[in-house]
Amino acid sequence: MGTIYLVRHGQASFGADDYDVLSARGAQQAQQLGAYWHERQVRFDAAYTGTLRRHTQTYQAICQTLPDVPSAIQLPTLNEYDSHALIRCIHPEPLGPVDTPETYRAHFRLLCDAIAQWMAGVISPEGMPAWQVFADGIRHALEEMRRQHHDGNVLVVSSGGPISTAVSEVLGTSAEVSIALNMRIRNTAVTELSMSPKRLMLQTFNTLNHLDTAETKEWMTFA
Repeated sequence: MGTIYLVRHGQASFGADDYDVLSARGAQQAQQLGAYWHERQVRFDAAYTGTLRRHTQTYQAICQTLPDVPSAIQLPTLNEYDSHALIRCIHPEPLGPVDTPETYRAHFRLLCDAIAQWMAGVISPEGMPAWQVFADGIRHALEEMRRQHHDGNVLVVSSGGPISTAVSEVLGTSAEVSIALNMRIRNTAVTELSMSPKRLMLQTFNTLNHLDTAETKEWMTFA
């Protein structure tokens, strides 16, 4: 059996003009993950990322401390949904800066509501596919990885939305559970899917073993 290692990108630039850039902490998180795998002699037979900068920057930071990672294949189906487009569908007025705990919580309450409506087909955010198309793209990508590498290790760097969708597809959960999983995935957390020639199975979810030291425990982030 092989394993797909689904990695959420490192901390990005939440609240900045351009979210899609790793912070200094995000780069550290990814480098630490690469070093953790290097110490344990984890090797990959294939690597995939989305096309977003935070995906490719996370992959590059992992490669800085983990030798011989294969060149990554970029798949748009591994990209995150557009949170701003989702929120605009249910709250057209500008939200203002998200710079306090209260505004942060309000932002994500709106986002969860919008995701639920998108999943139910109630809203159609501008520039985004229908929910089922989004989910099918992720499922097809994983099935292709399974077909090609079912006895190897595959690295996938993506975002919380695709990763929670992958887990929900494997477990057959409800939309509500998928959203809840999405909101809990931490930066550079690892979710493992075991794969055989016939199916995918959840092995671990949202682990941060590479940050389990007195120093690095302070590096845990969610955005």
